[in-house]
Amino acid sequence: MPLPQPDDLTSLVLRTDFSDERAWDGVRAALDAVGDHSLATYISELRFADLDVQTLVDEEAVADEDDQIINVFLADGTTMNDPAHPLLAVDLSDEPGRTFRVPARWFPHVSANLGIANMDFAEFADAADESGTFRGFDEG
Repeated sequence: MPLPQPDDLTSLVLRTDFSDERAWDGVRAALDAVGDHSLATYISELRFADLDVQTLVDEEAVADEDDQIINVFLADGTTMNDPAHPLLAVDLSDEPGRTFRVPARWFPHVSANLGIANMDFAEFADAADESGTFRGFDEG
């Protein structure tokens, strides 16, 4: 089950919850509303329904090197049901399976910095709060 490659420097947003089409529309609208242009390549294919992190890590580990991706953002049940639409960011390269949540408002910052390799996945994951959600860097 190879993952699709994101377009250009966009991040792959993979839908894994198919329980509510309107919620999915809301997630995409929220992500697109916070930036000047879309930073996401949206994938909504039933073959990814209920995909879990370990299966994703296992699949990427056996993929050809040219087909591997470094990270992915999952639109799961939590994403669909929370008003902040926190995607589940998943590291598939340095620490496969490491995750953190990123609300829609922070997605452009995380996506852009990961996309150009300006920052590492761990920098965002390490800055996540006690709930495992990245809410920006504390500059205080």
